[in-house]
Amino acid sequence: MPSHSSNPGGASRVRRRALLGTVALVVLVALAGLAAYLTRDSRAPAKAPVPRPSSPPASSSAVTPSGPPTVITRPRALPVPPRTTDPIAFGKAAAAALWSYDTRAYPQAELRRALHAWLTPEAKYADAASVDRGIPSAVLWQEMAANGQFATAAVNEGHFPNAFTRALQEDPGAITQAYVYAVTVSGKQAIAWKGSPAGGAESRSTTLAVQCRPHQPCTLVGVMPSVAP
Repeated sequence: MPSHSSNPGGASRVRRRALLGTVALVVLVALAGLAAYLTRDSRAPAKAPVPRPSSPPASSSAVTPSGPPTVITRPRALPVPPRTTDPIAFGKAAAAALWSYDTRAYPQAELRRALHAWLTPEAKYADAASVDRGIPSAVLWQEMAANGQFATAAVNEGHFPNAFTRALQEDPGAITQAYVYAVTVSGKQAIAWKGSPAGGAESRSTTLAVQCRPHQPCTLVGVMPSVAP
């Protein structure tokens, strides 16, 4: 295997992931697959090159801590993080942002910057690479843009995974180091492109690491490698 020692950028990413893994292990000790965070594969459902059926024109989702999602149509809008201290509400909004894009409205780099704005400013915890893996590559983005492809998201629900809840019950003080919460979100993603008359949606689920320090708005830490029930 090649060494990272000669690649400062790669070494920095490895250190960041290691720190994130350490924090997550404190609060997610019972979550299966958490250790795989450092060796997470590069799968990204949004990168599928074959367009799929979609719902009507682009929108973004505004979410509440409980109940059905409220979808507000904002065509071609870049995702903006909400100001909330509720990790579940933030996780639902973050999932909707990660499942949405519009190649007709902005370049890939702008979407990437917009999603990075959701990340915690605490660099030792922020895992930007896990967010980037959910964004279509620049090359694929150009191909998608030629077809006017875009995706919309609808969030159905969000919750703390069972193992996370049990871990907190067993050691409530464990979270007070970094205040990182696990939030599992489920919903649907719809993809459309020029000339696609049919509508349809695909179910999506993800587990996010969300940081909510006391009296501060929540921020995103990263996307977990597997979904925790």
